[in-house]
Amino acid sequence: MKLIDRYIARHVMFSVLLVLAVMLALFTFIAFVDELGDVGKGDYSLGNAAQYLFLTMPRRAFNLFPLAALVGSVMALGLLAANTELTVIRASGVSVQRLLLSVMKAGVVLIVIALIIGELLAPASEQRAQEQRSMAMTQQIAMKTAFGFWVRDGNSFINIRKALPDNRMADVYIYEFDENRQLRMSTYAKGASYDEGNWLLEDVVQSELADEQIRSRRVAKADWQSLLEPDLVRVVTVKPESLSAIGLYRYLDYLRDNGLETTQYELALWTKFAYPLATGVMIFLAVPLVLGRYQWSGTGQRILVGVIVGIGFHIIHQASVHLGVVYETPPALTVLAPTALCCCAALLLMRRVQ
Repeated sequence: MKLIDRYIARHVMFSVLLVLAVMLALFTFIAFVDELGDVGKGDYSLGNAAQYLFLTMPRRAFNLFPLAALVGSVMALGLLAANTELTVIRASGVSVQRLLLSVMKAGVVLIVIALIIGELLAPASEQRAQEQRSMAMTQQIAMKTAFGFWVRDGNSFINIRKALPDNRMADVYIYEFDENRQLRMSTYAKGASYDEGNWLLEDVVQSELADEQIRSRRVAKADWQSLLEPDLVRVVTVKPESLSAIGLYRYLDYLRDNGLETTQYELALWTKFAYPLATGVMIFLAVPLVLGRYQWSGTGQRILVGVIVGIGFHIIHQASVHLGVVYETPPALTVLAPTALCCCAALLLMRRVQ
């Protein structure tokens, strides 16, 4: 039986990864065509676009994993059925449940691969991709360091430690220089927000250097006359897809503590769990699709059914997320509902096969 397990698992894993590679190439090409519209903005060149697309491939692969898992599993089992290998395996006394177990052993490995991509590869590469893209497109950004972004604004240099949603920033350091490039004033603001064309600094500490003396003062709020555009803040704002599950959890705590909107990041957190789970459900669903109604269909027809079901799942998932935002339903329910629906459908189809 171990030999059969390895044989089926090898076919399923190879087919899923092959389908994932093909779909990744296709969607990367589509993204490349879309990215051409931004080439020429600032210093953003064709080479920058190619580098950006390469670095965002892990995130794209993670998003495509459930669909690739279904299509690849259907293709693998369909080829085995077309070559009468499944018939021989069944005739040797292997039950449908035992065949499902063999397929799901491959599913566990694929789920682990999806988790590695989603938690280790995608966040790091996505963050680097967004940083390089924003620095190339936005000429105001001087550099990106471990201590945030540095921006030049006239004779001032601004260090933004955290760029937040809704045109907000946290831990902002402003260094103003005179015409002789001597430091004139240093300002620290715990927070900054943009409203009606003006920046408002919150919890401000200013230190002015004059006559070899340092004069400090603290104010609750202060207007800030700056050429810094909100678009720049949006460019450097932390994207949900650039964070791991642990990073999202910590960032959500920070947003809640500061009374900021968290819906987008909560949805991203639950998606981190939903996609690997959906990968397993899709592999499970492939078994009744191949052994059930489409048992005597051709391989091409089975693959077409898998593609239709996978795309249907993706559409339902996106619709559920958008409806959840509109009607303010719990993010966990919004994200996990499509996967739960597919799981119920798979169980129902499996009962019919048995």
